[in-house]
Amino acid sequence: MKKYVVVLLGIFLASVAIITAACTRPAPSVPYSYPGGMMGPGGMMGPGGMMGSGRIGPGGPYQDEGPRITMDQALDVVGKYVADRGDTDLEATEIMEFQYNFYVIFQEKSTGVNAFEALIDPYTGDIYPEPGPNVMWNTKYGMMSGMMWGIGSPSGTLTVSADRAENYAGDFLDSYLPGAKTEKPDRFYGYYTLHILKDGNIYGMLSVNGYTGQVWYHSWHGRFIGERELT
Repeated sequence: MKKYVVVLLGIFLASVAIITAACTRPAPSVPYSYPGGMMGPGGMMGPGGMMGSGRIGPGGPYQDEGPRITMDQALDVVGKYVADRGDTDLEATEIMEFQYNFYVIFQEKSTGVNAFEALIDPYTGDIYPEPGPNVMWNTKYGMMSGMMWGIGSPSGTLTVSADRAENYAGDFLDSYLPGAKTEKPDRFYGYYTLHILKDGNIYGMLSVNGYTGQVWYHSWHGRFIGERELT
């Protein structure tokens, strides 16, 4: 658990530094940021930005060389993480393989609410918190909850509905990736995450803040390879 805390703290401090530096910029007049803005593709957290190269690992950039772990091996990592955490209310519901990482959704069995998102390094098998909304917007398991990925209290009911979140995501994609669509939102504590479809195939994903409607594009995955539903 200590390793996860150190990794999360590093991701959080990097995120805070980026956001603090950008606070002098005028706020956008719409709930989402345009490409080139603080959260937009091409901006500081978009492709080519400080957190947007796709090379994010538990210790920073990693080398994409050597044999990759398989989907089954990634599932073994997930199983060990859940066992080590000792929280019987958590289960993994979905795993997706991308060029730069495996992406995993963890859900609370008792509530049916998605708890948090994690990434697995496809070369080392290390598991760590997904950066971005999972750290900064998650009101129960994220860094802003003050619980260091532990059990906390969500800050309140989301004021942005799932339908509105889908609309905000669509508006963003009309500007950034014309022709792309989203699947139905996956609700987390404080935000939604939506898979992006392009030409009928998974292209990537983005998140929408459940209180402000701001969009955060996930720029760290790379090319989609495959997925497996676990429940």
